[in-house]
Amino acid sequence: MNLEDAKVIVTGAASGLGRCFALNFAQSGAQVLGFDVDDEGLLALEEEEENISTYAGNVADEEDVKEAVSTAIEAFGSVNGLVNNAGIFRDGLLAKKDRDTGEVKTMSLEQWQTVIDVNLTGTFLCTREVAAHMIETQPEEGVIVNISSSSRHGNRGQTNYSATKAGVVADTKLWAEELARYGVRVGAVAPGFAQTPILDAMREEMLEKLLSKVPLRRAAKPEEIYLAVKFIFECGYFTGRCIDVDGGISM
Repeated sequence: MNLEDAKVIVTGAASGLGRCFALNFAQSGAQVLGFDVDDEGLLALEEEEENISTYAGNVADEEDVKEAVSTAIEAFGSVNGLVNNAGIFRDGLLAKKDRDTGEVKTMSLEQWQTVIDVNLTGTFLCTREVAAHMIETQPEEGVIVNISSSSRHGNRGQTNYSATKAGVVADTKLWAEELARYGVRVGAVAPGFAQTPILDAMREEMLEKLLSKVPLRRAAKPEEIYLAVKFIFECGYFTGRCIDVDGGISM
């Protein structure tokens, strides 16, 4: 797909990787709708780049998703691209014994369900609505990119997050097979550690410990993750696979 022809919804666009994706798409000539719960972040995004429209809502809310897609269609005439980037984490061990009290503590259902709702159900809802629109309008080409993570292989303390990021890769393959007949390609990108506000907020010693596990000994620049997303959009023979952009880390 030529990016100048792209009409893309980017979820989680108010900050971090999503903000980078939205800005780079827009600067390449694409029309972009940024979808996020962060009103202030979306306003700043609109002010920075005129090719970006925004919708404030929750990807885990079915009506918000439908309204976001409708807003993009109204603004651009149609939608032929989607980047499912919105994601959260609520880390914790499945079960552990407190060293001082001996009490056994567990991951709460709320910790589990909140992450499932945003990372997995949100990806499902956005993909379902955009795919249905593409099938109805039959664009020359449609592209959907799901943002997974190197944690999809299983990362201690991330039972909920790892499950969602593995799930979106499984769905990437499945949806690629189901939607190919309609000219829609589906791919995934799995970043490792990337320079985002979450990483920036970490204590220096903790960050150094994390990055010591990465063969390249550094976090990715957001633009380096965008290059993988851009490749999936532009390479017409890519579908059903996940690109790891993780500096060679093993989890």
